[in-house]
Amino acid sequence: MNKELIIRTSSSAVDFALLKDGRLTELNKEEDDSNFAVGDIFLAKVRKAVPGLNAAFVNVGYSKDAFLHYHDLGPQVLSLIKFIKRVSTGKLKDYSLKDFPIEKDIDKNGSMPDVLKSNQSLLVQVVKEPISTKGPRISSELSLPGRYIVLVPFSNRISVSQKIGSKEEKDRLKRLVKSIKPKGFGIIIRTVAEGKKVAEIDRDLQNLLDRWSAMCKKLPKASHPSKVLGEVNRAASLLRDVFNDSFTSIVVDDKALYTQIKDYVGQIAPKKESIVQFHDSKVPIFEKYGIERQIKTSFGRTVSMPKGAYLIIEHTEAMHVIDVNSGNRSNKSKNQEDTALEVNLISATEIARQLRLRDMGGIIVIDFIDMGKAENRKTLYDHLRKEMADDRAKHKILPPSKFGLVQITRQRVRPETNIKTREENPNKEGQEIDAPIILIDKITTDLERLVKKDYKKLTLSAHPFIAAFLTKGFPSPRSKWFIDHKRWVKIVPRDAYTYLEYHFHDNNGEVIQ
Repeated sequence: MNKELIIRTSSSAVDFALLKDGRLTELNKEEDDSNFAVGDIFLAKVRKAVPGLNAAFVNVGYSKDAFLHYHDLGPQVLSLIKFIKRVSTGKLKDYSLKDFPIEKDIDKNGSMPDVLKSNQSLLVQVVKEPISTKGPRISSELSLPGRYIVLVPFSNRISVSQKIGSKEEKDRLKRLVKSIKPKGFGIIIRTVAEGKKVAEIDRDLQNLLDRWSAMCKKLPKASHPSKVLGEVNRAASLLRDVFNDSFTSIVVDDKALYTQIKDYVGQIAPKKESIVQFHDSKVPIFEKYGIERQIKTSFGRTVSMPKGAYLIIEHTEAMHVIDVNSGNRSNKSKNQEDTALEVNLISATEIARQLRLRDMGGIIVIDFIDMGKAENRKTLYDHLRKEMADDRAKHKILPPSKFGLVQITRQRVRPETNIKTREENPNKEGQEIDAPIILIDKITTDLERLVKKDYKKLTLSAHPFIAAFLTKGFPSPRSKWFIDHKRWVKIVPRDAYTYLEYHFHDNNGEVIQ
């Protein structure tokens, strides 16, 4: 599988598109005003503790106070509070924690007012960006993620990613990390550390300790509230989390960012430095790699899939609802149960992609096509789990019910990606319709189905705008159809048709679609 990372820059934002075998699977945006990104650490002040919620509202500088639940304090919050006080007053200048006295863990069933008081200083980390009307969700159990490990201050635990399957490899990594772990810090070993040597992990550890020290040096002069440690830029963060040997290219259209990424890849994977390329062309980078087209066809309410099936994606205040439709798919060689299973498996693959692409979170309910056989429902469940195995967001999938419903909970840490895919209707003022590219894809899907039914001569009647789009340019969409299907489609502009209306006719002029 080939993986490509395409990075587009503009004056106000940087867009990151992750492609797998040419298909868009993730789309991220880093904006200049993104001051509350997941992973940022703030020196903040507690506004007030709320016993009824067993939580506290904390001023981090956002228009709405951040929310800190008791369970997000971390067992060693008393050590953290003591450390902040001593560092801020200048009494402690050794930030290594090797001689720092660790306090007793707080009661896991305790009450927030017993731990935090109003106007108290606290280091907090953003775990969920501001979404809708809510402020950031924060934690005082700090963690500093690196390439191979995550550093956890005021802890002594060593844990290994569950995605590393080999017990022997887990034991090897634990022994290795135990030999280099500094006192006062816990370490979580990430999946990408599998097979790595002690020198590589130790270099990652030293980088994280340097970041910790740099943050601590800011505390004596830092105001309340202020960001004392920013997450690395989104490009480096994305590469740190997803980069592996399967990446075939990283393409950037900005010279300065190209240099930064090339240097970063040279540090984490010197043999892969050559895959970083600078896009120097008059053709916009997202157009050259077909990303603009995929964005237009992937973010609408309706998502088309192979073999005529499609999804309807609705977003309510409480949850996301996805409806699976077989469309006008028919296959006489299979019964209804087999057809339902086939469409459901295709849909599960696309749904896993859509969840990552749109970064949909919270509760997701999927209405698959009903299947009578329990083994088919299990096949669908196993396939959906396999397709979502690469999803970095925490998620849980429940087996299909007898009604064909599948429920998913997926961690939401930043606002959902929404891209407008509808344009003004030229036929009716004030109305919006699907973008032309989406309509062309629907026409192409219908044509593929008619070709399989062995229609020799086909005529397409469509609105003049659409007819012109299909016949102009080189190669035009019609020319591509001829190359793919060996069928020349006659296209007739019809002034009476609405923008979305089209029909295929056979050799006798009869409407067949």
